[in-house]
Amino acid sequence: MKNRLSSTRLFAALAIFSTITAVMLAQGQPARAQLNVDITQGFVEPLPIAVSDFYGATPEEQLIGHDVAEVVAADLERSGLFRPIDKGAFIQDPAALRNVPRFGDWRVINAQALVSGTAELQEDGRLRVEFRLWDVFGEGQLTAFAYTVPPSIWRRVAHIIADNVYKRLTGEEGYFDSRIVYIAESGPQNRRQKRLAIMDQDGFNHQFLTDGSNLVLTPRFSPSLQEITYLAYVNRVPRVYLLNLNTGQQEVLGDFPGMTFAPRFSPDGNAVVMSLAQQGNTEIYRMDLRTRQVTRLTRHPAIDTSPSYSPDSRQIVFNSDRGGSQQLYVMNADGSGVQRISFNQGRYATPVWSPRGDLIAFTRMSGGTFYIGVMRPDGSGERMLAEGFLVEGPTWAPNGRVLSFYRQMPADARGKQVTKLFTIDLTGFNEREVATPIDGSDPAWSPLIQ
Repeated sequence: MKNRLSSTRLFAALAIFSTITAVMLAQGQPARAQLNVDITQGFVEPLPIAVSDFYGATPEEQLIGHDVAEVVAADLERSGLFRPIDKGAFIQDPAALRNVPRFGDWRVINAQALVSGTAELQEDGRLRVEFRLWDVFGEGQLTAFAYTVPPSIWRRVAHIIADNVYKRLTGEEGYFDSRIVYIAESGPQNRRQKRLAIMDQDGFNHQFLTDGSNLVLTPRFSPSLQEITYLAYVNRVPRVYLLNLNTGQQEVLGDFPGMTFAPRFSPDGNAVVMSLAQQGNTEIYRMDLRTRQVTRLTRHPAIDTSPSYSPDSRQIVFNSDRGGSQQLYVMNADGSGVQRISFNQGRYATPVWSPRGDLIAFTRMSGGTFYIGVMRPDGSGERMLAEGFLVEGPTWAPNGRVLSFYRQMPADARGKQVTKLFTIDLTGFNEREVATPIDGSDPAWSPLIQ
């Protein structure tokens, strides 16, 4: 397998970020009212929020301050929970916002929350970014932090600021400082080239990880964030690989005769669970990454595949046709106690457990239409979030509120089909395309970057 190891420089730069210093600033006058966004409703009216350019004393700092604010606003807007106000309506400028805002100026334009800050290039070459979140009607500061980082990773700082704003106003963890690995597709439909690619959750910092010389499938992130497991066909032999994102080094977990499907990490990152086809029988197996010992978990003549652990590692959800059609089942981590949880019409596939443990996402095929849906681990509360000609491969954002998936459009008159990545939140009202350089499928969302 040939990798573009030059991409490791990106991950080395990200590793440098471990030296970041984040300082919580003084809280100042407490807000008189608790400003928050209620995200328990089916449809949420976006909160009007003003995100000012961060103040900079020099043209270079001003440009950075502008770019940071743009990324913060874009993150918040994509969540569907916030409506950034047009900067043309702002009365106060970034310089004036270095002090306590004139809250009346922001109430006039109906801003309920305000983000302000500064960007300063220090003598040692590092960048210090400071931000403050204000409750406009409560006239108080809600939170504030300062970050000192290499200037090259200002975009990560912007995502972290957006996460802080999101958490303070919704009460839930953010998901903006994260990445998505996926299969980048190009070429004719009958000779599709598939490469492993990775990017920030908003589509920026895009990198190809493999060169397309071998077919790659089903990438999945490790909970430790440093590794990806994926399937590749080398000389027509399926192999499960482990790729370290910081070093670019990869290793083969095993050559498996027959077919291998959908390797996925355990929550502690010490094992991989997958399905193997041997002598015409597809079963689920667990591989210990420390000892390379493989343990068979299911024993049934039906096809058992697409396993996914619960976040507490106690259970595994998978799909099987053991009941006569493709349905979802849950079992204990040792393979015992198998129970069917899907009972509606159609076929179910690609289940994946939410990082919060409260829901399982899946693909459902019924009446010639594909759906992305969720249900509780006991099978109750099933509801569909997205549908289309072909929608498949759900993956959870690290906060368990947003899903990514891929959508394939019907073929045009020339037989060409377009496949794109999308996100949707649990309300089902906020579907967004994630821009990629070429077609994309089978996304996998990372945990928050540490």
